Amino acid sequence: MERTIEKTADGSATLYVPELEEHYHSIKGAWTESQHVFVDKGLKASGAKRPSILEVGFGTGLNAWLTLLEAEQSGRAVHYTTLELYPLELSLIQGMGYTSDERFTQLHEAPWEQEVTITPHFTLLKHQADANAFVRSHLLRPQAGFDVVYFDAFAPEKQPELWSQELFNNLSCLLKSGGILTTYCAKGVVRRMLQAAGLTTERLPGPPGGKREILRARKLLEVNNDRNLIRTEE
Repeated sequence: MERTIEKTADGSATLYVPELEEHYHSIKGAWTESQHVFVDKGLKASGAKRPSILEVGFGTGLNAWLTLLEAEQSGRAVHYTTLELYPLELSLIQGMGYTSDERFTQLHEAPWEQEVTITPHFTLLKHQADANAFVRSHLLRPQAGFDVVYFDAFAPEKQPELWSQELFNNLSCLLKSGGILTTYCAKGVVRRMLQAAGLTTERLPGPPGGKREILRARKLLEVNNDRNLIRTEE
C-alpha cells in the first residue's frame, strides 16, 4: 500500500495510507499522542519493576522509541515485544525525521523473531505476525504474560479483525496481575468488550490538543480473605 509522510500539529510526522484513508498517528500530534497514551498512561502507570510490554502495531517505531527513552530515564529494564504484519521500509522511516539517534535505527534494523538488547534497559523482540495468531499461540506458553499492552492498531472501522471480543479476551489472559492495556480509542463498544474480557476500564483525558478521551483497562487483583490468597479476575 502507498504511504505518504505528513506533518502533524506538534511538528512531528506521521504516515497517511490513501487506500485506507487512515493515518498512523493523530494529526493533532504524533509524538504527543504516543507519549501520552502509551508511555505516560501505560508504562508509567505500571508498578512492575521490570515491565514486559506487548505492542499491537509496531508501525513507525515511535512508541518503541519513546518507551526506550523512558526506560533509560527511569532506569527500569523494559522487555518490549512488538507485532507488525507489514513492516515499513527503513528509508521511509528515516524520511520522517523523528531522530538521528542510532538507537532508533537499531530498532528498525533489529532482525525479526530474535531478541535484541538495544540498551542495558531496553530489550526488543519483533514478530512479523498477525496479532490474533500470535496471541492465540502465546496462550499455550505457561510462563507467558505481559505487564502492559499498547493497543495501537488502526481504527476499528479500518481493521475490525483486531478489535474483536476474542482478541481482547485472549489479551486479558496474557496480562499479568495488575496489568494494563492502553489504547487511543475510547469508543463505547471497545470499552464494553474490555469489560466483558474481565478488565476494569477508565476513560482518561486525551493528549494535549488531541482526542478528548483515551481508554485504559486493568486486570485487578482479587483478595480471597478466607484462604488468604491473591488471584486475578477471570
